[in-house]
Amino acid sequence: MKTTETPAPLPAESGATVSKIDVPVPRPSGKKSEGGVLNVFSHGVLIIWAIMVVTPLLWAVMTSFKSDSSIFSSPWSLPDHLHFDNWARAWTDANMSDYFLNTVLVVGGSLVGTLVLGSMAAYVLARFDFPGNRFIYYLFVGGMSFPIMLALVPLFYVVNNMGLLNTIHGLILVYIAYSLPFTVFFLTAFFRTLPTSVAEAAFVDGASHTRTFFQIMLPMAKPGLISVGIFNFLGQWNQYMLPTVLNTDPDKKVLTQGLVQLAVSQGYKGDWSGLFAGLVMAMLPVLGAYIVFQRQVVQGLTAGALK
Repeated sequence: MKTTETPAPLPAESGATVSKIDVPVPRPSGKKSEGGVLNVFSHGVLIIWAIMVVTPLLWAVMTSFKSDSSIFSSPWSLPDHLHFDNWARAWTDANMSDYFLNTVLVVGGSLVGTLVLGSMAAYVLARFDFPGNRFIYYLFVGGMSFPIMLALVPLFYVVNNMGLLNTIHGLILVYIAYSLPFTVFFLTAFFRTLPTSVAEAAFVDGASHTRTFFQIMLPMAKPGLISVGIFNFLGQWNQYMLPTVLNTDPDKKVLTQGLVQLAVSQGYKGDWSGLFAGLVMAMLPVLGAYIVFQRQVVQGLTAGALK
């Protein structure tokens, strides 16, 4: 049998101390240079994407203050002076004020209803176990994949039989039903990330389920509510297909319908400056809402990853 003998360590000389010297290990420079190249490439792509998005918006705003002749003669130059009469003409003569008011009423009512009903349903699905919980949840998830075009004809007859055709409140109910699947899907995942100890402490103190939800859990879900509210606001503000089918009354048309009518009428009149002014009017509320709440949107989207 062979045994492996290990040599004994050499004794240190008298008066000498054995010290451990750290030898620096050189790091490979390939990974560092590769990461730098990837970082530069990603920043370059983001800059190009930002230019592609911002340039048409700035051009539309600049064109809305120009005259019709300068739009065609020098489309990329700055206006000689600001033509605010373009905005006044689009606001009054093209009835953009009426369309804007109708849109605010429809989107405001549907947004409040969507957040209230969606948050209540998402809280129950996320916090309580009962027979059919997953089935109801997957029904909401399946509602996101259902194409709205297939439901336009039966939806028209349903709304007509209920006497809600060409009405503001009828359009609000349809917008709520259209936005609930995504809202419930988003908020269910968000409510699952919230701590359960706070709700349990409220129950111990004698709070009811309703009070616990509205006074404790709902304020804690504020980032998620703002995030899904912004997404619903964008979708409902820019909605065109549903109001075109369900809202044919000229006095109750929303902003997207008004823009199409403005494009047709101003195209025949040659009032392109008024058309761009109306386009910017419809665009500014969406940009303003996102700029104001952009931090809350990011917090709501990353909350589940940070928990």
